[in-house]
Amino acid sequence: MTLLDQKRIPAGPAHPPEPPSPAASWLRDLGLGIRFAAGGGREGWVRTLLTAVGVGLGVALLLTAASIPHMLDARSARDQARSETKISESPDASAKKSDSTVLRIEASTEFHDRSITGYLMRADGDHPIVPPGVAAFPAPGEMVASPALEKLLDAPENALLKERLPYKVTSTISDEGLRSPGELWFYAGSGTLTSASGGHRIAGYGDPGPADPLPPMLILLTIMVCVVLLAPVAIFIATAVRFGGDRRDRRLAALRLVGADIRMTRRIAAGEALFGSVLGLLMGLALFLTGRQFIGDVEVWDTSAFPSDLAPDPRLCLLIALAVPLIAVLVTLVAMRSVVIEPLGVVRGSRNRGRRLWWRLLLPVAGLAVFGITGKFEEYGPVNPYPIVTGAVLVLLGLALLLPWLVEACVGRLRGGPVPWQLATRRLQLSSGTAARAVSGVTVAVAGAVALQMLFAAMNDDFNKVTGQDTSRAQFYAHSEIVRGDAAVHTIKEFRATKGVTQVIGTVEAYATKPGTYKDDEIQPTTSFTVGDCATLRELARVTSCRDGDTFVVHPKDKGQADWVDETARKGKVIEFGSYGRGKPLRWTLPADARTVGGRTDPSGEEHWGIMVTPGAIDARTLPGAETVSQIRVDENVPDVAEYVRNTAARIDPGMRLATLTSVVRDRQYASVQTGLQVGATATLLLIAASMLVSQLEQLRERKRLLSVLVAFGTRRVTLGWSVLWQTAIPVALGLVVAVAGGLALGATLCWMIDKDVSGWFLFLPMAGAGAGLVLLVTLLSLPVLWRLMRPDGLRTE
Repeated sequence: MTLLDQKRIPAGPAHPPEPPSPAASWLRDLGLGIRFAAGGGREGWVRTLLTAVGVGLGVALLLTAASIPHMLDARSARDQARSETKISESPDASAKKSDSTVLRIEASTEFHDRSITGYLMRADGDHPIVPPGVAAFPAPGEMVASPALEKLLDAPENALLKERLPYKVTSTISDEGLRSPGELWFYAGSGTLTSASGGHRIAGYGDPGPADPLPPMLILLTIMVCVVLLAPVAIFIATAVRFGGDRRDRRLAALRLVGADIRMTRRIAAGEALFGSVLGLLMGLALFLTGRQFIGDVEVWDTSAFPSDLAPDPRLCLLIALAVPLIAVLVTLVAMRSVVIEPLGVVRGSRNRGRRLWWRLLLPVAGLAVFGITGKFEEYGPVNPYPIVTGAVLVLLGLALLLPWLVEACVGRLRGGPVPWQLATRRLQLSSGTAARAVSGVTVAVAGAVALQMLFAAMNDDFNKVTGQDTSRAQFYAHSEIVRGDAAVHTIKEFRATKGVTQVIGTVEAYATKPGTYKDDEIQPTTSFTVGDCATLRELARVTSCRDGDTFVVHPKDKGQADWVDETARKGKVIEFGSYGRGKPLRWTLPADARTVGGRTDPSGEEHWGIMVTPGAIDARTLPGAETVSQIRVDENVPDVAEYVRNTAARIDPGMRLATLTSVVRDRQYASVQTGLQVGATATLLLIAASMLVSQLEQLRERKRLLSVLVAFGTRRVTLGWSVLWQTAIPVALGLVVAVAGGLALGATLCWMIDKDVSGWFLFLPMAGAGAGLVLLVTLLSLPVLWRLMRPDGLRTE
C-alpha cells in the first residue's frame, strides 16, 4: 500500500470531547449572562440599570447602617475627650490650684427648644489647659463657639440669644471638640468667676471612664430597631434583582430555540442578575461616598454626624459585598423554578396550582415559637440577642412570604366594577407576584414598626417618670450660688420685671445643723433654712398671718422627718450654718416665739419643711453656702417668653441654673434609642418609596406596548391613571392587613417576654396612614412616565 493510499483510508471515529466540569459550566454560563446584560442594547441596559439602582439604594443604606457603630464610638470618644479629668470618685472634688488649672462653671441654656451647652472659664495661671478643638484660652469677654452656634448668633432674628451671650466670638471649635456638626457649644472667658460663686476647678480634660451600660430592656429595643430597619432593605434588594423578569424570560426562550437547555438558561439568568447586583454594589458605594460628604448638612431629629464618622466596619463591608451578589443569584434561581422556558414561549406557574399556604405559615409560627422557648427574661439579667434576632427575622420574613399568597387569593375573586378597577384587577390576576413583591418591603417595615411602637408604649412608664411638678403654678426653676445683699428681693424684682412673667417665688436657701461634737457613726441633725418674703412663704408652707421679721418651724407630713426637724430647730436654741469650705461657720438663735406650721408642695413637686424666716429676721448675706432659688410662672401666650426669662437669668448670674418644669421626664438613653428609631424609620420609608417607584416604573415600561394599544383604541388617560392607582393600592391594602396582624402578634409577644401589659392596640394607625400615603406618592410620581408611555408611537417595532 502506497503512502498515497494510506492517506485515502478514512480515519477511525474521533473521541467525543469531554464535557466541561460543573464549575466550568457555571462560569461559562454566568459569563454569558453577564455579556447579555452588558451588551443587550438599550433594553438590556435599561433593565440592568433598574436593577443596579434598586440594589444601589439598598447597599447605600446597608453601608450607612454598618457605619453606625463607628459613628457612635467616635461621638462617644470626642465627648469623653472634652470631659474633665476626674481626680477622685467624688463628683464634687476639685483639683489643687496651679499654673495650668482652670475654674469653670456650666452656663448652658436653651433657645427655641434647642439646647446650647457652654462653660464660663477663668484661668488660674499663665498656662491654662484648653479643651479639645480650642486653639487658645478665651480672654474675659471673649468666646470660642462651635460653627453652628456662631451661625446662630450671626442671624439677625436671634437678637435675644445674642443678648444672652454678649461675648465676642474670637475663634471656632474644630471638629475634634464637637460631637456633631450641628452641636451648639461654647467656652467663654470670665474675669470674675470664683469658687465662692460656684466655680469648679479642673486640672485636665479626658475622662477614660466607661459609658453607662444599657439596661436589658433598652438592649431588646435596640436589637429590634436594627432588625426592623434592615429587614425591609434585604427584601428590597431581593426584589430589585428581579426587575425586568418578563423580557429576560422571553429572550431566554430564544436561547432555548438555538439549543440551550433549562439549566443553562437559569445560569445565564443568574449571570445577568449577578452583573446587575455587582453594578448595584458599585453604585451603592458611590451613593454612600457622595452622600457622606453632605451628611454634616443633614440633621434628622436633631441628630447629625461628621463625614469621617461614617466609616463602615471592614468586616461588615466584606459581608455586604459577598451577600448581595449571592442573594441576587439565589433569588434568580429560585424564581426560575416557577417558570418553564420553552423554545417557543414562556409558561409561568399555572393558576390552578396556586401558591401553597402551609409552608408560608411555618415561618411566622416558628418565629413566635422561638420567643416562647426563650421565655421571659429578668429585668436586670443578661440578654441573649440571638433568639430575639432569629425570632423577629422569622416572623417578618414569614409575613413577606405570606403576602403573595394573600394577594393572589384575593384578586382572583375580584369581578366587575368600573373600567379602571377591571383593568387593575385583571392585571393583578395575570401577575400578582410582581405587585406583591413591590409592597413586601412596606409590609415588613409596617409590621416591625407596629411591634416596636407597642414595645415602646409598654416600656414608657419605666423610662418616662412623672415628676410631680405643677406646671400650672410655675414653668421655670432657677438657682444660683451668688447670694447678694438683697439676693431674694433682687432676684424677684428682676424676674418680675421680665416680659411675660406673672409670678415669682424667690428664696435664699441654706442648711442649718444642731451644734455639737459627734462621733464618726453619729449623724448630725440637719434641716433646711429658707429666707423669703411673706408671699413666698405662703407658697411653701401653710402660713396664715405673716409680717416681716417672723420665723416659722415647718413640719412635713412624715412624722419621722418632723421629729428630725424638731431635733435641729429647737426654739430659743442656737443653730449653726456650715460653710462647706466656703467661709466661717455662722451661729444663730432661733426665736422662742417661732410658730409651728405645716409644709406645702412647691411647683417643682418638692415638699418644704425646716426653718423658714422673713428677711427681717436674719441678714441673708451672712449665710454661708446659701443659694438663691426662684420658681417662675409666665404667660405662655407671650411670644418668646421663655427666651426673655433665660436672658434675665443670664443677666443676674451667667452661671445660674435654669430648668424648665415638666410633668414627665424622659430617660436619656431611652430617648436616644427612640431618636435612632425615628431616624432609621425615616430613611427606611424613603427607601421603600424609592423601591415602589422603581418597581412601578419597571412595570410600566414592561407594559409600554399594551398601554399604546389601549390608547390607540380610545382609552382615556384618566382611566389608565386610576388603574395604576388601584394596581398599587390593592396590594398595599392587603399588605397593611398582614402587617398590622403580624405586627400586633409580634408586639404582644415581645411585651409578654418583658412581662409588660400591652397598653395600646391601635398604635398601628399612624403607620397604616404612612403606608397609604406612600401609595399616593408613588402614583403621583409615576404619572408623568405613564403619560409619556401612552402614545400611539409605542406600537412601532423593529
